[in-house]
Amino acid sequence: MTIIIFKLALVAVIGYLLGSIPIGYLLGRRQGKVDIRSIGSGKTGATNVFRTAGRKWGVLVAALDICKGALAVVVAGLIIRGDYLLVGDSSLWWLLTSAQVLAALAAVAGHIWSPFLKFKGGRGVATFFGGLVALCPVAALFGGEVLIIGAGLTRFVSLGSLAGAVGSYAILVPLTILNNFPVEYLFYAVVGGVIIFIMHRDNIRRLMSGKERRLGEKAEGVNLPPPDATKGAK
Repeated sequence: MTIIIFKLALVAVIGYLLGSIPIGYLLGRRQGKVDIRSIGSGKTGATNVFRTAGRKWGVLVAALDICKGALAVVVAGLIIRGDYLLVGDSSLWWLLTSAQVLAALAAVAGHIWSPFLKFKGGRGVATFFGGLVALCPVAALFGGEVLIIGAGLTRFVSLGSLAGAVGSYAILVPLTILNNFPVEYLFYAVVGGVIIFIMHRDNIRRLMSGKERRLGEKAEGVNLPPPDATKGAK
């Protein structure tokens, strides 16, 4: 039992550290020559990088943030599987899925509260979906489609993100009841979804008041030189 507790703690720490890598901040510094925490929403996620440094870098940040969540799940599986899951023995399957969910949630927490940025960061959406990709690709695909369609139709990334989180939970309910998917995945969707809603509470207020920025609008405080000028200044 002691070794199990130790390995679960290890999984959580590794997941948290992976999630806390401030990719958006680092790429914002490199490409935009600014601290993205001081402009726009002040968050280090892909949306703020998109508005600050451009579409290409925003997409790259989103992809790498997704990888953080997925990698946390993979590492957790490697740590737990070797010692506790025997071939043909599913009696400890709950331990593997619980450890992977723990790692994914820790990665989301690390992204939101990064120790490298004085416990600040992004809103955790991409990292949440990264964990879900590794846990349950079907739910991640459905929720991701809802996110993309919602953001595309409304031009509000925040609204699309909230809809995507709800969509992931909604699809996991029948999958859990009818197809016997691990209940731990549903737990992840619930907890992760609640975290995403909490982290978007300011966006929700702006949506309700009609003041939320749409996709494509430049972040407040951004006054960057054109790329050619930046290169010439080096």
